[in-house]
Amino acid sequence: MADVIRVEDLRRTYRMGDVEVSALRGLHFAIPEGQMVAIMGPSGSGKSTLLNLLGCLDRPTSGQYYLGGEEVGRKSDDALADVRNRRIGFVFQSYNLLPQLTALENVELPLVYRGFGGSQRRKKAEAALAAVGLADRRHHRPMELSGGQQQRVGVARALAGEPDVILADEPTGNLDSTSGEEVLRLFLELHKAGRTIVIVTHDEEVALHTERIIHLRDGLVTTDEPVSGSRRRTLGEVEGL
Repeated sequence: MADVIRVEDLRRTYRMGDVEVSALRGLHFAIPEGQMVAIMGPSGSGKSTLLNLLGCLDRPTSGQYYLGGEEVGRKSDDALADVRNRRIGFVFQSYNLLPQLTALENVELPLVYRGFGGSQRRKKAEAALAAVGLADRRHHRPMELSGGQQQRVGVARALAGEPDVILADEPTGNLDSTSGEEVLRLFLELHKAGRTIVIVTHDEEVALHTERIIHLRDGLVTTDEPVSGSRRRTLGEVEGL
């Protein structure tokens, strides 16, 4: 199975005055197509930096980042923006929905930048909302939706462009337990359908529903292990988040 993501000796260093801070210090890993992976680690471990690099929001200081076999870490700003829009679906902890737009319009918005015409955008957005169980809420604005429903709109927005990978940043972090269960169940269903999903989370219960956990500390991968046997949670065990 082909790798969707592969990083080789990935490093990111920031300069703060006269001091250099190494946020990532040489990461090596690959994520094959269709895998669901959790990235965990304490504050300051490099999770956010890694997510920014994988999402083409930033460039590595050195090393290589391959997305679908293409090295993207050295692309120009415009080229990176195009990669983000075409090939990566983002799901944010704080939803990042525009309050003045309906659910349908929020899902359509990234497709505007992809150059899809109005009828095609509408068709794709409606299909994505139906896939997350919100077809009957498509004309509601964010404030008319629960937190869990808003996050499902966020997932629909990520899905609408048919990305290579979905990157989710603490997707259950702002939700109560019931809403968190709904969103996690949705991710598991998408994974079962063959989607490649990377979830950054502090919540071990969320991570134990994935196939694999990559632990970071001090900018390094400390462990990279499959979740198997008695530790693995299944679709029928989404509870108590």
